[in-house]
Amino acid sequence: MDPRTPVLIGAGQVNQHDDVPQTEPVDLMAAAAREAADPRVLEAVDAIRVVNLLSWRYRDPGALLGQRIGAPDAATRYTGVGGNTPQSLVNQACLDIQNGRADVVLLAGGETWRTRMRLRAQGIKPNWTRQDDAVPVPPGGEDVPMSGPAEDRIGLDRPSFVYPLFEQALRIANGETAEQHQRRIAALWARFSEVAAGNPHAWSREARSAEQIGQPSPDNRMISWPYPKLMNSNNMVNQGACVFLCSAEKATQLQIPRELWVFPYAGTDSHDTYAVAERYELNSSPAIRIGGRRALELAGIGIDDLDHIDVYSCFPSAVQVAANELGLPTDDPLRPLTVTGGLTFAGGPWNNYVMHSIATMAGLLRANPAAHGLITANGGYLTKHSFGVYSATPPPAAFRWEDVQPEVDREPTREALVEWDGVGTVESWTTPFDRDGRPEKAFVMVRTSDDARALALIDDPETAALTVAEDIAGAKVRVHADGRASLT
Repeated sequence: MDPRTPVLIGAGQVNQHDDVPQTEPVDLMAAAAREAADPRVLEAVDAIRVVNLLSWRYRDPGALLGQRIGAPDAATRYTGVGGNTPQSLVNQACLDIQNGRADVVLLAGGETWRTRMRLRAQGIKPNWTRQDDAVPVPPGGEDVPMSGPAEDRIGLDRPSFVYPLFEQALRIANGETAEQHQRRIAALWARFSEVAAGNPHAWSREARSAEQIGQPSPDNRMISWPYPKLMNSNNMVNQGACVFLCSAEKATQLQIPRELWVFPYAGTDSHDTYAVAERYELNSSPAIRIGGRRALELAGIGIDDLDHIDVYSCFPSAVQVAANELGLPTDDPLRPLTVTGGLTFAGGPWNNYVMHSIATMAGLLRANPAAHGLITANGGYLTKHSFGVYSATPPPAAFRWEDVQPEVDREPTREALVEWDGVGTVESWTTPFDRDGRPEKAFVMVRTSDDARALALIDDPETAALTVAEDIAGAKVRVHADGRASLT
């Protein structure tokens, strides 16, 4: 084995269900790191890379983490925003280890969003660590806009609005009625809930039935049609997770038992068009199709060789699009599409969910060294994608990574019209509800007569209610230049 072969040697996860106001995000990261590795490994860390967090603003969280674990001199990085970043960090760390730029890399992330929101509701600002302005901000990923002018002008600005648009597009493409479709995706999410029930690190280990998930109720209010609360990512969590990677040579020097080694085989990164309105089809993702399949090719295995899979699961549409693009059934009882239970049930700590899925995958692979696992990671609105293939069996070749963006960029896109005035047909829509359970508006994707796309907003609550009561797929809609729309 090449001594510079990248190896995952430790993974840790922590949940804090009790509100402890003095516990801040970096504390959860440090706890996860101590769970994953002993002091010898912690002190050997020479690179710390932290996933962007929302619960608190640090200038350099990696520096604080290094101080807490006894590695104060480690070089630090801090990523941009996106659920793809944990797997992207693994890919980059493997390349750095392989090429001698780092020896022991700690990747970490943590959120105390649940505590932060409860304190905010009481009018309390937490007394968490504030770094002096003299602390330099470390290098990291750049944030890119996740929307364009067409989305911005109608307020299509959050995942709970956009992912239901993908869901309706999937339903329409499948030729399903709203009732058939709701039963199917509720059953999919129930299977994820069952996995979470068996995952000791899941935030919610209560198995939910398809009926509990799919039917609105006082505890499961409709967020944006067709998604009630239990089909949305759950970010109201306090969770931290980390993984340690190093070279095979360093793992040997640190006396890490071979039965704890997990090998990243290959990885890829890419993105679909940043503006949702420019996607050629709303129920597809060229970046997932190209990036996922290329990662398997680089690893030298096929889709049927995978024993464990974790598909990024912020909303049901994300899972279905990825499964369709990769050629995976969504209802295989022997190979569920999650190892954690997904972001609704295992927990959705903003950008850091995939660190938990990688950590969980590592445990499964250690238990069955001959097995292979695939991690998919998604940032934005099915926008930024990262993939990783893993096994506890040494790889047949060196770690391989590829940026497949050039191939993705050759895929067709669609013209997005910003100030369009005319009559088109409904391609997809979603209807946000208020907290009292009433439809308040509807976002509509409209296909024009020349096959371009316009985005529009129905701001009349009564008309919005019709978009839930009736199937308006293919219906005529009048769009005005200011972005407002009405059914004709």
